[in-house]
Amino acid sequence: MTRWVVDASVGMKWCLPDKYEDMVPQAIHLLESYSRNLCLFVVPDLFWPELANGLWKAVWKNKIDQRWADAGYAKIANLSIPTAPTFGLVPQALRLAQTYQRTVYDSLYVALALDRRAELVTADERLANSLAGRFPVKWLGAI
Repeated sequence: MTRWVVDASVGMKWCLPDKYEDMVPQAIHLLESYSRNLCLFVVPDLFWPELANGLWKAVWKNKIDQRWADAGYAKIANLSIPTAPTFGLVPQALRLAQTYQRTVYDSLYVALALDRRAELVTADERLANSLAGRFPVKWLGAI
């Protein structure tokens, strides 16, 4: 069974209307696979504030209203996705960030994927392209 570390860029696709997001069908397919117990998800604790920040930004840009943001967050929170603490992953994430010129935030997702022997799925094509040759990172558009 495939284990996925899901980043917030994918989570946003579960929350926002198709007209504002690309790759929504791929994200929904992944979510449906999780709901049918065909794969496992884990997210770092960083996922939740990143998701909330993305929803805040969508409200601020008038893409959605506050009720939509609240409902989107609740929808994902109600999935009870296992959440891993990032504190112990920070040293490895810092090394990854420095070595591959990525943010520590992005590197925390990679460190969690390595720790859990999982694959990171991201909608961030630049992140996927920069790390996929070295780490278990998949671009959502290729799934």
